[in-house]
Amino acid sequence: MAGVSTKEIKNRIRSMESTKQITKAMEMVAASKLRRAQAQVLSSRPYFEILYATIQNIMSQNQDTESAYLQARPVKKTLYVVIAGDRGLAGGYNSNILKMVASEMEGKDAVVLPIGKKAADYFRSHKVPMLNESYGVAEDISVGDCFTVSKLLCKAFLSGEVDEIHLAYTRFNSVLSQTATTMQMLPLKAEAAAGQSVMEYEPDSETVLSSIIPEYLGGIFYGALCESRASEQAARRTAMDSATQNAEEMIADLS
Repeated sequence: MAGVSTKEIKNRIRSMESTKQITKAMEMVAASKLRRAQAQVLSSRPYFEILYATIQNIMSQNQDTESAYLQARPVKKTLYVVIAGDRGLAGGYNSNILKMVASEMEGKDAVVLPIGKKAADYFRSHKVPMLNESYGVAEDISVGDCFTVSKLLCKAFLSGEVDEIHLAYTRFNSVLSQTATTMQMLPLKAEAAAGQSVMEYEPDSETVLSSIIPEYLGGIFYGALCESRASEQAARRTAMDSATQNAEEMIADLS
């Protein structure tokens, strides 16, 4: 390297070795958190799947139900529940979900419920109205908080404050693949019936439906939160692994 002294080269090598140690440590932390997050994803799915099957069974067999949760109406205002991370250094994890939601919100009268510091900061800086800012730290949200959020969403929908609710999160496909996606939470949509139900509900199916929908939405939110947490740690692990390799290559070039 012409024009660069031996001392400067040694300083650069030391700097890159320090960077390598930091990124390697961050990669190991992310890998540890990823294992826990993956376990949460797997444990949350059965609960969600049972609730989902029960709700679909009731709705498909009771097409004339008058539950307010199923009633579509002209959409004047849309609520997006957006799950992002609390920190950066996770590749495109945060930017992918935030850009996708911003694109979907374009031209709509929309309000957001941000989950995670990055989501709250983004929508605050873009002056997007927020339904609530109490859940700005995604890492601190508990299972109980998920059901509190569910009640908040149900109240906003039933009161007419919003006409539809969408959940934006990052689906965990694998350690190397995560997908930013949205799903409609309310109003609920019934799938086609697959034969006559043999299940009986007490006191009646509509009462059961109205009772379990808030629980179902809480389960949906918790599942999406687990998926997003796993996606964030996988993205951070990949980013830190790439940074470590880059540091190693630079050290080799300088040596």
